[in-house]
Amino acid sequence: MALIVQKFGGTSVGSVERIQAVAQRVSKTVKAGNSLVVVVSAMGKTTDGLVKLASEISQNPNRREMDMLLSTGEQVTIALLSMALQEIGQPAISMTGAQVGIVTEAEHTRARILHIETDRLLRHIKEGKVVVVAGFQGISRTGELEITTLGRGGSDTSAVALAAAIQADFCEIYTDVPGILTTDPRLVPEAQLMDAITCNEMLELASLGAKVLHPRSVEIARNYGVPLVVRSSWTDDPGTWVTSHKPQERSLINLEIARPVDAVEFDTNQARVALLRVPDKPGVAAKLFGEIARQNVDVDLIIQSIHEGNSNDIAFTVTTPILKRAEAVASAIAPALRNPAKPNSDEAEVMIEQDVAKVSISGAGMIGRPGVAAKMFATLAAAGVNIQMISTSEVKVSCLVNATDCDRAVAALSNAFEIAAKGEVEETITREQEVVPCPPSPAPCPVSSPVRGVALDMNQARLAIRQVPDKAGMAAKLFGILAQHNISVDMIIQSQRCRIIDGVPKRDIAFTVPRMDGETAQKLLTQVAAELGWGEVVLDSAIAKVSIVGAGMVGQPGVAAKMFEALAQHQINIQMIATSEIKISCVVAQEQGVKALQVIHAAFDLAGSEKFVVPA
Repeated sequence: MALIVQKFGGTSVGSVERIQAVAQRVSKTVKAGNSLVVVVSAMGKTTDGLVKLASEISQNPNRREMDMLLSTGEQVTIALLSMALQEIGQPAISMTGAQVGIVTEAEHTRARILHIETDRLLRHIKEGKVVVVAGFQGISRTGELEITTLGRGGSDTSAVALAAAIQADFCEIYTDVPGILTTDPRLVPEAQLMDAITCNEMLELASLGAKVLHPRSVEIARNYGVPLVVRSSWTDDPGTWVTSHKPQERSLINLEIARPVDAVEFDTNQARVALLRVPDKPGVAAKLFGEIARQNVDVDLIIQSIHEGNSNDIAFTVTTPILKRAEAVASAIAPALRNPAKPNSDEAEVMIEQDVAKVSISGAGMIGRPGVAAKMFATLAAAGVNIQMISTSEVKVSCLVNATDCDRAVAALSNAFEIAAKGEVEETITREQEVVPCPPSPAPCPVSSPVRGVALDMNQARLAIRQVPDKAGMAAKLFGILAQHNISVDMIIQSQRCRIIDGVPKRDIAFTVPRMDGETAQKLLTQVAAELGWGEVVLDSAIAKVSIVGAGMVGQPGVAAKMFEALAQHQINIQMIATSEIKISCVVAQEQGVKALQVIHAAFDLAGSEKFVVPA
């Protein structure tokens, strides 16, 4: 009937009894007339135990030897599961990543898949065998043969890559939760199960729930149109389908390192509204965007800069036809944000800028590749295009530039990333119309809903660079340095406030990086501060990022206001804001992160009647 890839995580195969239960499930699927490839992780906490053993031998173990060690965990599981299948009369064969033909780049502990040689795999499938594959691993053929591992979430990546390579009908990911939930059930037990979600939404919610899917696996599914379903290992419930738009034709060579950018998009119908020097306290964003929502003003990008003294800046973009309405709302609310003791001060000054354009690059392959944003900034700098505003997400980087620079920016980016440009509206419509339908299943395909889920990231640090010269090339140099040292950047905020210092216009730039990279990034950027003309580099590791995601947010101005109001009601101050079309992220104090997640989840009525408990 169907060719299916199934993946079982470590909890699902954590004991002999659980391996036998998996064997029964696999056998049942085969008896229904399906052909099957099964990808498994190491049993239970095996990998953790191996890492502990290595740490007892060496404080800094050799990465090649770590791959040799960690790859043994999956090898135990595949042999035991194959034995269990054979014991109940189901022909099966176990294969390591190397034996099944997963060829990777020569990067120990974090290799990406180049291609999969499927001849041997397909031969065994044709013979009626269940092929049990070790996830998380492959083999490098650059020079001598070397065992490699794929890094965190590697078994998910192996499974979806195999599904793409053999053109499986779909890929099932079995885990210890019933599917993809609206948030992490360990923090919100009332989190609701989703029937379906799009790949783009899932990529934005990379830290959603119990981290049931790794972004790299979703990236492959999106790029190759592989339907995914996330299901519980303990029940026969339908789980959650992860669907994607109809993909462009893509070679299976260089599977994970092919071009990271799918499209260059642009919109010349944009204007920017900024409120400068608004009070840095809870409720300001809620008041502003609440009034914007009441006036039915649809906002595109929103950014809030880091505080300077007791104030910060909030800027947003709107389409040109509604600029007058947006300006009227901002001007009407500005007096209410000013200090009553200084009503005629320059606080909450409204700044309007027309003749701007939004230029974006988008693509699922951008995740975890620090050089992509840096390449965009370097390309714009080489074309003499200055960046006025930056907004980032997992699948898109957008820059606001002068409208007169738009054509030059688009041409340069299209050339740099070797793709044809599309107008933004056209691109969005195309993607919405070309959704790969779910396979036959009790689970329905996605329905429109403003917010699908809420995510919390407690593992980020923020760096703020004061007084960066406001000229073409600065962002390219800054983020190029980080890319050279393999440091990924998440949110990027460029202050709207410009100061003239010694005749040079300067702005602050703030961004977030993984917490473990914070001190390294600070040191690198401080070393070049004098040479590049910027000021102090300030590190803050006590932050949390909370995000809402949903394709239905587009064209609904009240969504952002509701998020900000929920935080304001609980006296949670917003330190930074960044948005994309389907995501709004706020940085808050670390100690308020969990509370922020809970109040936002409640504000959008995402709780279900059932409480989920994640198995130990």
